[in-house]
Amino acid sequence: MTSSLSPTPPVPPERPRVAVIGAGPSGLYAAAALLASDVTPVDVDVIDRLPAPYGLVRYGVAPDHVKMKSVIRVLQRPFADGSRVRFLGNVTVGEGGIPLDVLREHYHAVIHATGSSLDRDLGIPGEELAGSHGSGAFVSWYCGHPDATLLNPLLDAEGVVVVGAGNVALDIARVLARGHAEMAATDVPDHVLAALERSAVRDVHVVIRRGPQHVRFTPAELRQIGDLDDVDVLVHDDGILEAGVEDPAGGGNTDRRQRQNIEMLTSWTSNVAGTASRRIHLHFLRSPVRLEGSDGRVERVVVQRNVIRDGRVVGTGEEETYDAGLVVRAIGYSGEPIPGLPFDEENGVVPSDGGRVVRDAVPVPGAYVTGWIKRGPTGVIGTNKHDAIETVEKLLEDLATLPEARRADRDAIFDRFAEYGVEPVTWDDWLNLDAEEIRLGEARGGAERVKVAGLDAMLDACRATSVG
Repeated sequence: MTSSLSPTPPVPPERPRVAVIGAGPSGLYAAAALLASDVTPVDVDVIDRLPAPYGLVRYGVAPDHVKMKSVIRVLQRPFADGSRVRFLGNVTVGEGGIPLDVLREHYHAVIHATGSSLDRDLGIPGEELAGSHGSGAFVSWYCGHPDATLLNPLLDAEGVVVVGAGNVALDIARVLARGHAEMAATDVPDHVLAALERSAVRDVHVVIRRGPQHVRFTPAELRQIGDLDDVDVLVHDDGILEAGVEDPAGGGNTDRRQRQNIEMLTSWTSNVAGTASRRIHLHFLRSPVRLEGSDGRVERVVVQRNVIRDGRVVGTGEEETYDAGLVVRAIGYSGEPIPGLPFDEENGVVPSDGGRVVRDAVPVPGAYVTGWIKRGPTGVIGTNKHDAIETVEKLLEDLATLPEARRADRDAIFDRFAEYGVEPVTWDDWLNLDAEEIRLGEARGGAERVKVAGLDAMLDACRATSVG
């Protein structure tokens, strides 16, 4: 006999537990959204493989962008409620740490906010030569990322080539062109400051594939290179700006950002090399075709001149050569696959529907993404807030159908960490490191902080006995 009773609807967990993997802006905005939920109280563990939070803000924003780093005051707010939101740093999820499937036993849902960390290649001969780096690695070096302490970029030649048409390319050019005294007032680690002081760099060539009307610089970022002391900015644009560029978008769609960029670039076309110690060259309509050198290191970059035909970039076959002992490609990033989750190799993201991870268009229970691993490396820091809110809304809609957390005790995760040799860093531990960096800044004089870069040194500072 068939029962006429309807099946019992699923019941959401009384107090859901969510792990957010990644303590950068996307992960911390997700934690804040979970904390603000009026659907039900949620316990959140923010997990990061590094002992320090803030991700891209700490290790991707240029050291001299102090104002941009002030967003940290917003990002740290969730940790004010230490009972509901915990920081668990120095925790690797996956190979070399705690397996994802083991972690999942302790949480009803996991939000992956691991970003896009792989540098894209130019795909040209000579890219493997010493002195050739991706922007992710180079920026990590001058921002004091523990993974990049051994990078030791070659700054012993006068010429450098930076390939790219975005803000990261300008960041790199600006850091290399700034004087030692200016960089000493930032949070760059001591070993980076010493390398910049010894630097022989005098000419930074920024190579841009398209024309000046197509760049992706923000006007504020572009203006900064023009404001540098003792630096000449020289524009090489084949006379495009002098001829007049009124509508780079076509059809009357020129936006304010483009107009401001064009006005600045046009004002610089009359600049000539003067008595400044360093020069930033903006080479438009140029594409690298090969890197050349001897003894295994780069010495020259050969570029091809381009023209725009029917809206497309077309190489002319005409080549130019720039002397360079260092080449940095700032042409974008890709995410890394997450074991156990689907991955879109072409776009470098985990496929999702509004933040719900999907495999063959079917949601993967309890798995969510936010930030660059969700949408790709686009937008600004603030973009991650709206992105995280969307993901959290999907998660809260799914509460009644989330997989059961097999471990009832929230603190049982620490026993599992111990099983896998993982020693987590807490928020209070991070505050010890934070205080040490502030102390180092005071000792240098004029710096708000000086980053501790080595992983062992970071952990030592984290676990030092707090004073006061």
